[in-house]
Amino acid sequence: MLDDVLGPSPDVLFCGINPGLMSGATGHHFARPGNRFWPALHLSGFTPRLLSPAEQELLPSYGLGVTNLVPRASAKASELTRAELVAGGAALAAKVAGAGPKVLAVLGVSAYRVAFARPRSVIGPQAETVGGVRVWVLPNPSGLNAHWTVATIAAEMARLRSSL
Repeated sequence: MLDDVLGPSPDVLFCGINPGLMSGATGHHFARPGNRFWPALHLSGFTPRLLSPAEQELLPSYGLGVTNLVPRASAKASELTRAELVAGGAALAAKVAGAGPKVLAVLGVSAYRVAFARPRSVIGPQAETVGGVRVWVLPNPSGLNAHWTVATIAAEMARLRSSL
């Protein structure tokens, strides 16, 4: 289980689906070298330079935080059960209500659809809130999500950033 990286009232709380095995082993979010989170975060303008996973504690200084929908580490998000995603959604709603970010950015539309029973959700801003906070669904930055590149993920993150 990874600790959340969360300062007071972040602008954006990024929420991954669950830790990968390398993240679970290192204690750093998005730690696998093929993961595009850190490069996309920088290219989108959220950070002034490319951060490494080991520098995750710097995120609150940029008004950012990171958490996971499901705490259990796995090789692939597809290993998670529907029950884990739904329970994770309920726990996330409570966490978000307490943390008070301006936006919850969920990194993975398929997991979001299951966790919050919103089967028609698409990438981008959502009409519904979670924990009273507006939601923006972003592509899953995992290297296994071949439909998205660093550039296209960064473009979606930049759309979110420009909405703040």
